[in-house]
Amino acid sequence: MDKIVVIGGGAGGMELVKKLGNKLGKQGSAEITLVDVSSHHIWKPLLHELATGSLDEGINAIDYQVHGAHNGYRYQQGSLIGLDKAARKITLAPLLDAAGQQVLPARELSYDYLVLGIGAVTNDFGTPGVRQYSHSLDLISSAMSLRERIKTLFIQHAHGQRSGRLNMAIVGAGATGVEMSAELHHMAKTLRDYGYNISDDLLNITIVEASDSVMPTLPKASLRQAVHNKLLELGVTVRTNTFVTEVREAGLATKDGTFIDADLILWAAGVKAPEVMQELGLDINRANQVLVHGNGRSHSDERIFAFGDCAAVPQPDGSFAPPRAQTARQMALVVANNLISLHRGESTPLQEYVYQDLGSIVNLSRFSTVGNLFSCFRGGLAVVGGPARFVYASLYRRHLWTMHGPVKGVFMLALNGMQRYLRPQLKLW
Repeated sequence: MDKIVVIGGGAGGMELVKKLGNKLGKQGSAEITLVDVSSHHIWKPLLHELATGSLDEGINAIDYQVHGAHNGYRYQQGSLIGLDKAARKITLAPLLDAAGQQVLPARELSYDYLVLGIGAVTNDFGTPGVRQYSHSLDLISSAMSLRERIKTLFIQHAHGQRSGRLNMAIVGAGATGVEMSAELHHMAKTLRDYGYNISDDLLNITIVEASDSVMPTLPKASLRQAVHNKLLELGVTVRTNTFVTEVREAGLATKDGTFIDADLILWAAGVKAPEVMQELGLDINRANQVLVHGNGRSHSDERIFAFGDCAAVPQPDGSFAPPRAQTARQMALVVANNLISLHRGESTPLQEYVYQDLGSIVNLSRFSTVGNLFSCFRGGLAVVGGPARFVYASLYRRHLWTMHGPVKGVFMLALNGMQRYLRPQLKLW
């Protein structure tokens, strides 16, 4: 019986193991195992809402163990630290509890096929001080750590332990940075409505971007300008064409000699695959991505596949598929189909992945939503306001339906709607 081990339970990884589990695992023809550092899954595009308390992790989290039991796959919690290609084994780091005590020792798992889908982490580009003094939104644990810091700052200002404005600096004007800045303003407004003693102009948020515009992935200049204008309307300072040379405890030093004061720093300036990819003996590029063929197979070993942000996937035009959520999902399904074909011994060629740009949506909390749909077709369709917000919400609805099935997915959506009505808009404590 084939053993298929999948590392990474993001949106793409979850769809992959669910498909393999239902097609192979439930029939007992293959053993499917998912490995992830967390015990549960939360849709990564919503981590900024988790960090501000807008998202209730108790309702929106999917427990890997339970989901696996319902969908024909097994689950192991742990982080990948080693790979033995000859023996077809991976090594997982010891599992520690919140106090740093060992729960499980280092473990080995054997495989017949290994799939790497561990996503990406924030790329600090070698900038001094990033790791010591800034937060990121790479993992659920990162979002929860950021939530604690935000909570502390707001409480201190509300009780007079801090004076003046609350300075926040966000490095990177992509979706994470832009959406986080808007979500912070929504959070401040909501806390004032709840009686917190914070002023209307408490927040002093600065977004720093190395390129010449916010949301550089949006294909239309008019949409980028619309996002920029909304940020200015909220009171966010936007500094484009600005390079950060050092992160310090008190703020950011820039190439032009300016120092930006910050009580809190979020680094969201690009991504790369995790450092562990350098330790696996696989062919990788400068961003630590595994070099793969169009069918997802690695250059180094035909038994090893990779997809998503940790894979460098060639395209017919000579480019590489971009590190985006839709890339991970599209390619995960291709890899799943190819593994099923290999397991069944089918003689047909493996599927080749061709990236389809379905568009980009940026949600500025309750203030605005802007996007471009079907960018792969004649530049796509620009959407703003209500229609864009509907599409944005539909993406998460589709994710829930995919994870839970249509019936349970509908109940989950109804539950989300009820809890938004019954509980406070923010969950911080």
